[in-house]
Amino acid sequence: MDIVFLRQLRIETVIGIYDWEKAIKQPVVLDIEMASDNTKAAASDRIEDALDYKSISKRLKQFVGEAKFELVETLAERCAGIIRDEFGVPWVRIRLDKIGAVTDAAGVGVIIERGERPA
Repeated sequence: MDIVFLRQLRIETVIGIYDWEKAIKQPVVLDIEMASDNTKAAASDRIEDALDYKSISKRLKQFVGEAKFELVETLAERCAGIIRDEFGVPWVRIRLDKIGAVTDAAGVGVIIERGERPA
Protein backbone atom coordinates (compact mmCIF):
# COMPACT_ATOMS: atom_id res chain seq x y z
CA MET A 1 0.00 0.00 0.00
CA ASP A 2 1.11 3.52 -0.79
CA ILE A 3 0.16 6.58 1.22
CA VAL A 4 -0.54 10.05 -0.08
CA PHE A 5 -0.50 12.68 2.65
CA LEU A 6 -1.44 16.27 3.40
CA ARG A 7 0.42 17.75 6.33
CA GLN A 8 -0.57 20.78 8.41
CA LEU A 9 -3.54 21.89 6.33
CA ARG A 10 -4.64 24.92 8.33
CA ILE A 11 -8.26 26.06 8.01
CA GLU A 12 -10.31 28.62 9.94
CA THR A 13 -13.71 27.31 11.06
CA VAL A 14 -16.46 27.68 13.65
CA ILE A 15 -15.82 24.93 16.19
CA GLY A 16 -16.64 24.63 19.86
CA ILE A 17 -19.23 24.10 22.55
CA TYR A 18 -19.17 27.55 24.15
CA ASP A 19 -21.31 30.45 22.95
CA TRP A 20 -18.27 32.64 22.32
CA GLU A 21 -16.74 29.90 20.15
CA LYS A 22 -19.88 29.76 18.01
CA ALA A 23 -19.44 33.44 17.14
CA ILE A 24 -15.84 33.28 15.86
CA LYS A 25 -13.62 31.28 13.55
CA GLN A 26 -10.73 29.33 15.05
CA PRO A 27 -7.88 27.49 13.36
CA VAL A 28 -7.78 23.74 13.02
CA VAL A 29 -4.89 21.84 11.50
CA LEU A 30 -5.36 18.58 9.59
CA ASP A 31 -2.75 15.92 8.96
CA ILE A 32 -4.17 13.37 6.54
CA GLU A 33 -2.87 10.02 5.27
CA MET A 34 -4.73 8.28 2.45
CA ALA A 35 -4.27 4.83 0.95
CA SER A 36 -3.55 4.93 -2.74
CA ASP A 37 -1.98 2.63 -5.30
CA ASN A 38 0.55 4.95 -6.90
CA THR A 39 1.84 2.41 -9.43
CA LYS A 40 -0.18 3.68 -12.41
CA ALA A 41 0.57 7.34 -11.67
CA ALA A 42 4.28 6.64 -11.26
CA ALA A 43 4.37 4.83 -14.61
CA SER A 44 2.36 7.41 -16.57
CA ASP A 45 3.50 10.60 -14.78
CA ARG A 46 -0.06 11.94 -15.27
CA ILE A 47 -2.20 13.61 -12.59
CA GLU A 48 -5.26 11.82 -13.98
CA ASP A 49 -3.77 8.56 -12.69
CA ALA A 50 -2.94 9.91 -9.23
CA LEU A 51 -4.86 10.72 -6.08
CA ASP A 52 -5.17 14.49 -6.56
CA TYR A 53 -4.21 15.93 -3.19
CA LYS A 54 -4.76 19.49 -4.44
CA SER A 55 -8.41 18.71 -5.24
CA ILE A 56 -8.83 17.05 -1.85
CA SER A 57 -7.25 20.05 -0.13
CA LYS A 58 -9.53 22.51 -1.95
CA ARG A 59 -12.64 20.46 -1.11
CA LEU A 60 -11.72 20.22 2.58
CA LYS A 61 -10.89 23.93 2.79
CA GLN A 62 -14.30 24.74 1.35
CA PHE A 63 -16.17 22.31 3.61
CA VAL A 64 -14.33 23.04 6.86
CA GLY A 65 -14.30 26.79 6.20
CA GLU A 66 -18.11 26.81 5.97
CA ALA A 67 -18.73 24.22 8.72
CA LYS A 68 -20.15 24.87 12.17
CA PHE A 69 -19.64 22.00 14.60
CA GLU A 70 -19.35 21.73 18.35
CA LEU A 71 -16.98 18.76 18.46
CA VAL A 72 -13.68 18.04 16.73
CA GLU A 73 -14.83 14.41 16.59
CA THR A 74 -17.74 15.36 14.33
CA LEU A 75 -15.59 17.52 12.07
CA ALA A 76 -12.96 14.78 11.67
CA GLU A 77 -15.65 12.20 10.87
CA ARG A 78 -17.21 14.40 8.19
CA CYS A 79 -13.82 15.08 6.60
CA ALA A 80 -13.08 11.35 6.49
CA GLY A 81 -16.43 10.77 4.81
CA ILE A 82 -15.72 13.35 2.12
CA ILE A 83 -12.32 11.85 1.36
CA ARG A 84 -13.62 8.29 1.19
CA ASP A 85 -16.93 8.96 -0.59
CA GLU A 86 -15.98 11.71 -3.03
CA PHE A 87 -12.43 10.65 -3.84
CA GLY A 88 -12.72 6.86 -3.60
CA VAL A 89 -10.09 6.47 -0.89
CA PRO A 90 -10.39 3.05 0.80
CA TRP A 91 -8.55 4.04 4.01
CA VAL A 92 -7.87 7.40 5.63
CA ARG A 93 -6.19 8.53 8.84
CA ILE A 94 -6.91 12.06 10.03
CA ARG A 95 -5.27 13.96 12.86
CA LEU A 96 -7.35 17.06 13.63
CA ASP A 97 -5.75 19.59 15.97
CA LYS A 98 -7.70 22.49 17.47
CA ILE A 99 -4.94 25.02 18.07
CA GLY A 100 -4.90 26.79 21.43
CA ALA A 101 -8.07 25.18 22.77
CA VAL A 102 -6.53 24.41 26.16
CA THR A 103 -4.33 26.80 28.10
CA ASP A 104 -0.69 25.70 28.17
CA ALA A 105 -1.24 23.14 25.39
CA ALA A 106 -0.23 23.69 21.77
CA GLY A 107 -3.42 21.99 20.67
CA VAL A 108 -5.94 19.27 21.31
CA GLY A 109 -7.84 17.01 18.99
CA VAL A 110 -8.48 13.56 17.67
CA ILE A 111 -6.91 10.97 15.43
CA ILE A 112 -9.29 8.72 13.51
CA GLU A 113 -8.88 5.96 10.95
CA ARG A 114 -11.69 4.92 8.67
CA GLY A 115 -11.88 2.11 6.14
CA GLU A 116 -9.84 -0.97 5.59
CA ARG A 117 -6.11 -0.41 5.44
CA PRO A 118 -4.95 -2.28 2.33
CA ALA A 119 -2.02 -4.66 2.63
